[in-house]
Amino acid sequence: MAAISYELIKKDKETKARRGRLTTPHGTIETPVFMPVGTAATVKAMRPEEVKELGAEIILSNTYHLYLRPGHDIVREAGGLHKFMNWDRPILTDSGGFQVFSLGDLRRITEEGTEFRSHIDGSKHMLSPEKSVEIQTALGSDIMMAFDECAPYPADRAYVKNSLERTTRWLVRCKEAHKNTEKQALFGIMQGGMYPDLRKQSAEEIVALDLPGYAIGGLSVGEPKELMCEILDDCVDYLPPEKPRYLMGVGTPDYLFEGVERGIDMFDCVLPTRIARHGMAMTSYGKVNIKNAKYERDFTPLDAACDCYTCRHYSKAYLRHLFKCNEILSAMLLSNHNLHFLVNMMKNIRTAIEEERFLEYKREFYAAYGNF
Repeated sequence: MAAISYELIKKDKETKARRGRLTTPHGTIETPVFMPVGTAATVKAMRPEEVKELGAEIILSNTYHLYLRPGHDIVREAGGLHKFMNWDRPILTDSGGFQVFSLGDLRRITEEGTEFRSHIDGSKHMLSPEKSVEIQTALGSDIMMAFDECAPYPADRAYVKNSLERTTRWLVRCKEAHKNTEKQALFGIMQGGMYPDLRKQSAEEIVALDLPGYAIGGLSVGEPKELMCEILDDCVDYLPPEKPRYLMGVGTPDYLFEGVERGIDMFDCVLPTRIARHGMAMTSYGKVNIKNAKYERDFTPLDAACDCYTCRHYSKAYLRHLFKCNEILSAMLLSNHNLHFLVNMMKNIRTAIEEERFLEYKREFYAAYGNF
């Protein structure tokens, strides 16, 4: 019996956008969906109860970070990640691949896997496909990601081709190592850089393995937005329509809209909580930098059109005061707002698809939001 199932509810008539439902062992997820990131078993500056209250149905946690601290053996002893962090809804764990490849000189890629030194204490480790699956099995996530190699941008064709072919070989090893198939779904990851034919090759290779879902990796890594959209158009066409599609590492409103328009079901990004810690907010009329002096005596809500906890109770002047005083509450309140904003935006997108007015909603949102 498969760990997850996907149901297609509605397709947009003008675009590839679609409305679906993903059922997992820990609950149902309405798609398209944005997943808040809880890197180290916590969404930064947020209690799990708050994340649930704002409507998040699934979160993402990170294999690399949890392997290093506190260790997957400790999480297993605690009863798995759900119990460890007091989150009873679905969890997706990434494989750790992106993190170790981001270490630069601290890592070395071989056919076996990636040898790296911890960013914490410099200790040496090897993360292989089998090790990544072992860690994610211990964490007990509903969806685990295959260990892959994320090619940088720009990268020459020969490098990208070798990289994607290694990613396929690693995926085969992940599938062979994955035994807990009734409780955890394994997603494969498409690579191929900015080369459409290599994207097609990667897709054909991973789809042949008949997995429960597929992700698109190696986009939003520094390439121009127009190029990302162009490549994404092709990528989606190579994936089976009856299974969920996940665009990794995307979280700005415009990229979410563009992804949905091209048929993506799942997104994640650290952006909403990261910019909150720097005094930035996403609102219905665009980005707000709460540090600006013009908000010193502005006693209106951050966004009058928003019904999040922050906007119901606090003013821009108070939020600016908290940030200028380096108070922890500043990050908490702005994170709450930013996550609510994106979760609510995705809810509105789902409704717009159901009512066959997705492009109309997109135009209205873009007109009000302004510059991205």
